[in-house]
Amino acid sequence: MRIVLVGPPGAGKGTQAAFLAKDLAIPHISTGDLFRANISQGTELGQRAKAIMDAGELVPDEVTIDMARDRMEQPDAVDGFLLDGFPRNVPQAEALDEILKVEGHQLDAVLDLEVPEEEVVKRIAGRRICRKDSSHVFHVTYSPPKTEGVCDVCGGELYQRGDDSEETVRKRLDVYHVQTEPIIDYYRAQGLVVTISALGEVTEVTQRAKDALKQQPEAS
Repeated sequence: MRIVLVGPPGAGKGTQAAFLAKDLAIPHISTGDLFRANISQGTELGQRAKAIMDAGELVPDEVTIDMARDRMEQPDAVDGFLLDGFPRNVPQAEALDEILKVEGHQLDAVLDLEVPEEEVVKRIAGRRICRKDSSHVFHVTYSPPKTEGVCDVCGGELYQRGDDSEETVRKRLDVYHVQTEPIIDYYRAQGLVVTISALGEVTEVTQRAKDALKQQPEAS
């Protein structure tokens, strides 16, 4: 299957993508991973992206599209993939359609993870990270530490990252609504959108996604 995963920040896209890709035996292609891999490997695309990012500018669509195209052409993606973070806007969605058309393929589904905006703010703004080990993550509501501000694992100080502040989260949501949300209507016009609630336990959301995808007829 060839699937695009969309949803606002805090919807759990990365977590769900990992579970679904494993279940479907297809690669999870994350835009963040693509950028990190290309930059660390010093590829031509990575060098272009790094130069632009170092200059404090936004990486243009064509660089992101080229990275995604290159990854989708790898042998493990021949029979399908799950895209996470790409396409991020309508021009990228149109480019993806053209890439697949050239190969004689098309998308099977666009999985839209739906989460109320206030829940997104609650999820992200409530995160607390350990200063000693960033893999130790807590949440003031869902998984609070035994002692406020102190990591249960190592005793390190817990803090809120700057990009997890409510103000920053709401700005990220505004960007999502303006740039990315329009691709849902773009794909809905093609009959590809499957919307599921991303509320509840991770395993519950995964099962909803799997059930919804089973209802989609597989494209070529």
